[in-house]
Amino acid sequence: LASRNLKGMIMRTGRTIRQLGICFTLISGTAFPGVAQQQLPAPLREGQTSEVPVAIQIARWRMLDGDINALTFHSMDTLFTTRAVPRSGPVWQLPREDRKLDFTYQFEGATYSADQFFERTFTNALLVMKDGKIIAEVYRNNNDERTRFIGWSMTKSITSILIGCALSEGRIKSLDDMIVRYLPELEAGGYNGVTIRQIMQMRSGVDYEERYDFDKPGTAARNHISSLVKNVTRFVDAARTVKRIHAPGAVFQYKTLDTAVLGWLIERVSGGSTVSAYTAQRLWEPLGTEQPGFYIMDGPPGTGREFSGAGFNATLRDYARLGQMMLNGGSANGHQIISPEWVKESTSNHSSTGSQRGGYGLQWWLLGNQSAYSAIGLQGQFIYVDPRSKTVIVKISYFPPGNETAAQETAAFMEAASRWTIR
Repeated sequence: LASRNLKGMIMRTGRTIRQLGICFTLISGTAFPGVAQQQLPAPLREGQTSEVPVAIQIARWRMLDGDINALTFHSMDTLFTTRAVPRSGPVWQLPREDRKLDFTYQFEGATYSADQFFERTFTNALLVMKDGKIIAEVYRNNNDERTRFIGWSMTKSITSILIGCALSEGRIKSLDDMIVRYLPELEAGGYNGVTIRQIMQMRSGVDYEERYDFDKPGTAARNHISSLVKNVTRFVDAARTVKRIHAPGAVFQYKTLDTAVLGWLIERVSGGSTVSAYTAQRLWEPLGTEQPGFYIMDGPPGTGREFSGAGFNATLRDYARLGQMMLNGGSANGHQIISPEWVKESTSNHSSTGSQRGGYGLQWWLLGNQSAYSAIGLQGQFIYVDPRSKTVIVKISYFPPGNETAAQETAAFMEAASRWTIR
């Protein structure tokens, strides 16, 4: 009896499920959802077929979206193949003198307290240092001191430090050398006739507009999709054939491809090493970091390269150590990592950008009429250094795409924090 009842229940359940499937098909014109699969957006279906799982491609495609980037910006090791930048040796202990951020800042005619700043500007984490001491350290949205955040284009400033290391070691003879002296693979494209210095200044003159309209992708967006979403090409390979639009050195035009070329240069002159290994040896270990960092890669092991223009990940405190090292004239944890001359050269104004950010050095942003400079990454990542007030600020954010208001308010906050005198 029990067996007959169970059989009848299964048959009735099966009919109900089939009926629901028919109803769903009639309403939506789609097969029963139990057999549906995720579909790639149209731009991802173009070009070469990728071996990256569809779900991961879609997650990478959407990782910048404002409703999920508070999570994805510290989950890059679950979305990408990565390469570690190990740490070793004594940790550079940063002394503390924790204080309440008891200052205000002005923005668009209104006055706000420092406490209001966090939610107003999509903050995941903030660290403020004065005179080499941690004054405030704030984590939000389930992050903590072990969380590793993507720096996006803050990575460009790290690449600048590595170029300074290679120059001091004689691996690069001069910034005025032509890039093809080290990378002859670029002779067929627009980088032929361009110096390393011009690339550092974002004055290469190559035709690569930094615009990421993924629904209507141009050159930069297609390269992003092909290399970082689908992993079917290497990001820097676009430099082999890119055309020239301006004379080398004539026009400032910000482009991640320039920094990718610098990363390839570091790989080439490192003596058979990788960008990650060189970063560990020349920067991460002598800096006395607490945690290993990592780069996201544009392909699987054996073929992928570090995304040296925007792919480095580290903890809040270790980003602060980078800023403090720059403030100290290249010195950290008992090591002279880069020379004071390189710090000065790389953070001097080399280019008028025509933007509110001010000038541009050698992969560092100069901030208007202030003495400060900053590494700046996509959607609200900052390492701010003001030598005049001996202030370092690291802000890790999740700005919605294209939100310039949050960036402007962050600039107002950092300037006020720099002027703030602790009593």
